[in-house]
Amino acid sequence: MTTMTVAAPATRNDVGSQLDALPVGRVHRKVVIAIGLGLFFEVYEIFVSSSIATALKTEYHLGGTTLSLLMASSFIGMFIGAAAFGRIADRIGRRRAFLLNLVWFSVCSLLAAIAPTPALLVAARFLAGIGIGAEYPVADSYLSDVLPKDHRGRLAAWAYTCSFLAVPALGFLTLGLSGRTVFGMEGWRVLLLIGAVGAVFVMFLRRGLPESPRWLVAQGRTREAQDALQELADGSPVAPISAEPACVTANPVARLRQRPYRARVGMLAVFHLFQPFGYYGFGTLAGLVLLARGFDVSASLLFTALSFFGYPLGSLLSIPLLARVERKYLVLASAAAMAGCGIAFATVSDPALIVLFGVLTTTAANVFSNVYHVYQAEIFPSDVRATAVGWTYSLSRLSSAAMPFVLIPVLDHYGATAMFSVVVAALVIAIAVLMPLGPRTTGRSLEEINPV
Repeated sequence: MTTMTVAAPATRNDVGSQLDALPVGRVHRKVVIAIGLGLFFEVYEIFVSSSIATALKTEYHLGGTTLSLLMASSFIGMFIGAAAFGRIADRIGRRRAFLLNLVWFSVCSLLAAIAPTPALLVAARFLAGIGIGAEYPVADSYLSDVLPKDHRGRLAAWAYTCSFLAVPALGFLTLGLSGRTVFGMEGWRVLLLIGAVGAVFVMFLRRGLPESPRWLVAQGRTREAQDALQELADGSPVAPISAEPACVTANPVARLRQRPYRARVGMLAVFHLFQPFGYYGFGTLAGLVLLARGFDVSASLLFTALSFFGYPLGSLLSIPLLARVERKYLVLASAAAMAGCGIAFATVSDPALIVLFGVLTTTAANVFSNVYHVYQAEIFPSDVRATAVGWTYSLSRLSSAAMPFVLIPVLDHYGATAMFSVVVAALVIAIAVLMPLGPRTTGRSLEEINPV
């Protein structure tokens, strides 16, 4: 194989340029599949809360604080996991962080599946949340690190599309297992067991992924960076990477206080405090909303499962949109669409219209989700990318943990329309902070977006 040479020593920017210039090949596709399957089980874990809550409320008559704690427990764990593992991924590498968080999640999810009491179930769900909470921040950072700039949005969206197949799959699994036992296990326990086994499979798949060359160069590990770059090139010629001083950020707080990152961290922090009310407010509470409106359990589960087809549909729709529309404006437009369709879902009575607006809500929600996941990783430099994304994204998990304590009482006392009005107000705040402070990123290299 012939290797290209360059006249000047390579720099970190040269590494980025080479990564951006690579043609999409076999290794890139392997990255998309491996990351997408891992995200599949993060999404599965998030939305299984609704399935467990519905089963425990109808079969075991749990409610009130116990039910809210059950739904909140995994989100509180995700808050800790996202904040901690983001920094860990910047210290030990994206690949090793992936493997660590999947082992953690699998073991704790297995413990949740066999938990004999509600208290132990809440504790196990909390611990599982720590492991799975790291998945999105590290995945976003890794995809942003290794995918070529002209294909970054499209390929990342394919990974997210793979992940959101979990939502309709979970919906129909819940429908099929509701009120049944499998080998003596209640259906909701089987759902948790599936998540634990799936995470082990993904862990073995990810062992073959290359580390991020951008991260390796930042650590001064030039030879390993060269090997990783060559692996991603999959036979295409690459230039040699010259040795250079490591750029390990000992104090990420000081780094992120610099312009323009200080404003970006603040913007994303506020954004992530409020956006979960729009995104997870529908996905995790749709079944309870329909129960509150007078539909029986079977009808509620069926309508919810059908509505969840919008999640993979929205992910597919985001693929061409990410290539053609500025990410910042796409986040704003999809949030507005999600708010409007959510209100319609809460007010229409005809079953066909309920399903239609449910599908439209989830479609808009996943355009929104895919775009902001690509966007948030693009607006920070490689040496603190996972840290910044993890810290800010962790706030969405804290907000998601608080969400049942806010939305369920509103739903119980004032109805579905009032609950979705709270959701709309939260989305308005998220849009208002992103509009003036978010930079434009579509078609730009990471080095251009993040000046040294």
